[in-house]
Amino acid sequence: MTELRKDPIIDNWVIISTERGRRPLDYKIKTEEKKKDNCVFCEGNESKTPPEIFAFRKEGTMENKPGWKVRVVANKYPALKMEEKEIILKEAAMFKKMNGLGAHEVIIETPHHHKDFNNLSIDSIVLILKTYRQRYLDLSKDKRIKYILIFKNYGIDGGASLEHPHSQLIGTPIIPQRIKEELKGAKEYFDLNGRCIFCDYIKQEVKSKDRLIKETEKICGYFAFCCQIPL
Repeated sequence: MTELRKDPIIDNWVIISTERGRRPLDYKIKTEEKKKDNCVFCEGNESKTPPEIFAFRKEGTMENKPGWKVRVVANKYPALKMEEKEIILKEAAMFKKMNGLGAHEVIIETPHHHKDFNNLSIDSIVLILKTYRQRYLDLSKDKRIKYILIFKNYGIDGGASLEHPHSQLIGTPIIPQRIKEELKGAKEYFDLNGRCIFCDYIKQEVKSKDRLIKETEKICGYFAFCCQIPL
């Protein structure tokens, strides 16, 4: 069962998915295990995952076969399902719920079990980011999807259940309350000041250097170009 239920007190929707309780676990408590021979995300085990949605591949290789560099599949234990044809809203007095329509995908970042961002090549990281962008653009065309979140859990303490490097994407038919508040605040700031709050935020952080980790010409240039505000 997957469905969305609305909290009538804070006007927020939550996802209920009993299927998520059946996920496999690669970790012992507080201890990360080494690679298992049957890791479903490793190259050569493509038949153990749902069919390929998108992939960057070596030239001449076939989908759902070895030879991929980044691979996207539907989550086998989804929080939301694209198979739902339309949103069905049900109400019982003050309580509301809807069927679990949405997208839940896994981005398998590399064929290599023990490689993560810190030891991947720049070219490999670029392919991962391009995959994020492509899946975002593709799902944005579906009028049922109102919000897309791409996230990565790292290790058991970060909420990951499988060790192989991967990210996840969830597309929901509603915009989360927190995101609505951020959009509202950004609009109010722009109406009052005529400037983008995020660009001003970056500009202030670069100036104060209190929380600055690293400053590069390309990153600063991106934000300046984004809203045409010189840093």
